[in-house]
Amino acid sequence: MHPPIPAEISDAPARRTGPRGLHPADVAAVLVLMMVCGVALATFRDFGMGWDDYAHAEYGGLLLRLYDSGFTDRRALSFVNLYAYGGGFDMLAALLAKVLPFELFETRRLVGAIIGIAGLAMTWRIARRLGGPIAGFAAVTLLATCPLWVGHMFINPKDVPFAVAMLAATLGFVRAFSEYPHPSVPTTALLGLGLGLSFGSRVMGALAAVPAAAAFLLIVVAEARRQGVRDAARRAGAFLLRLTPAVIVAYALMALIWPWSVVSPLNPVKALVYFSRFFEKPWRELFDGELLWVVDMPRRYVPELFALQTPELFWALAIAGVVAALAAAAHGDRPLNRRASLVFLAVSVVFPIAFAVITRPAMYNGIRHFVFVLPPAAVLGGLVGALLASRAAATEGRRTAIAAVVLAVMLVHPIVTMIRIHPYQYTYFNALAGGLQGADGRYMRDYWGLSMKQAAQALRTELAKRGELPTGKTKRHVAICGPQRPVRVELGKAYPTDWQPQGGEFAISLNEFYCAKLDAPVIAEVVRDGVVFARVYDIRGRTLDTLLTPLPP
Repeated sequence: MHPPIPAEISDAPARRTGPRGLHPADVAAVLVLMMVCGVALATFRDFGMGWDDYAHAEYGGLLLRLYDSGFTDRRALSFVNLYAYGGGFDMLAALLAKVLPFELFETRRLVGAIIGIAGLAMTWRIARRLGGPIAGFAAVTLLATCPLWVGHMFINPKDVPFAVAMLAATLGFVRAFSEYPHPSVPTTALLGLGLGLSFGSRVMGALAAVPAAAAFLLIVVAEARRQGVRDAARRAGAFLLRLTPAVIVAYALMALIWPWSVVSPLNPVKALVYFSRFFEKPWRELFDGELLWVVDMPRRYVPELFALQTPELFWALAIAGVVAALAAAAHGDRPLNRRASLVFLAVSVVFPIAFAVITRPAMYNGIRHFVFVLPPAAVLGGLVGALLASRAAATEGRRTAIAAVVLAVMLVHPIVTMIRIHPYQYTYFNALAGGLQGADGRYMRDYWGLSMKQAAQALRTELAKRGELPTGKTKRHVAICGPQRPVRVELGKAYPTDWQPQGGEFAISLNEFYCAKLDAPVIAEVVRDGVVFARVYDIRGRTLDTLLTPLPP
């Protein structure tokens, strides 16, 4: 007779010594979430628009018209290339903009923050489920103080919603493996919700299949060795049958937020093929001091930027978490369900990065496309943090205190830096990179063009000081090197914009390699941590041919 297979992963045992019976680490985790909520409410209006914001907002409106017209207004199904993406975030923001007392793009920032905070809460729940309250507290703190997550959750309509959707699927899978082979109805529903939102956001939701297959295979092989192939196959079949409703829920939800995907049964496959090859005209970006074609980035691109753009404690604990998870999964004396969940998380972190290293796809805009790797990395880091705390103290209260002090000390640098560079947290570089100043001239920083909003505000402020604001039919023509829409939205129709400097009175230029430093008076700069993000020039009386820097052949 073989020993029975553990049926579930329970929360790690913990004494409940906090107020009203709550564990002190749970209280601390809730406080972290509350502080992030407070910061989000106080600052969401500060974040500017990026290159793609206007197009995404228009896509959300077109999707609503598709449904409102009874599917007669089908422009959303061929809009730019966004039809190949899901539009759940864009539709939600467009709907809420009709009822909330904010402008459309402010609403989009608020909705992004809400979704990002939901991701923090799920990260806490997954880590707590697998490692107990201290692991949950450590995981949510690691992610809440990761500038890459905080910055993108306000501004990124693609990658953070996708990351949170993948996180919902992760929670569903962890619960399903803990209940193997009979996942409950709530677990099946949660898994269907996560998968539907993932595929409905980006076809890259298919990446969830790899860690899920690895964890499932671990269970089946282990059970086959212990209880025989027939019994293992029977339990595996029962498990898959129980999850069938999740596939139905996922497909229905995908159809709702990504209608193009069901116009033709093969459209998701077409989207996968479309995104598997670079679908735009290649351009150059700055990486490690060199201008490289985005289709020729070195294999170290993603690992190097993860090492430089996340806090040192984050990636150190994440790497330790991956190693520890795989080591624990290799021990046959550990609960099988727990081992499966650890394998799922480890593969969720390792596989996307390894795949990019091996295949060398086109890589650009930093590592925004890999933001979905951050939450499982934070969970594994939280598990290691809890393990270290358990070895440092005997009581739960002391362990929580030690974890809180260590996290506070080790994360003070990214927290202070986020405050200093607000609202450009997504441009963060850690001390290993020399901070923003060390990265200046070596890596892309404000590739989203967020500083155009503050630059436009600076231009208006300077003109007000000079008494040169446009009045009546008088207009101020502004040349732009960067996204034009943010300037138009911020300044209005009295400030016509153009890509070319001819006929312009002022120029707003990003301080990226493709924008030239003009031979003209600088009347304002957007500066953070000693690094210029954007400049405002007075180009009246100047003869300028272009705002762009000539690129080498």
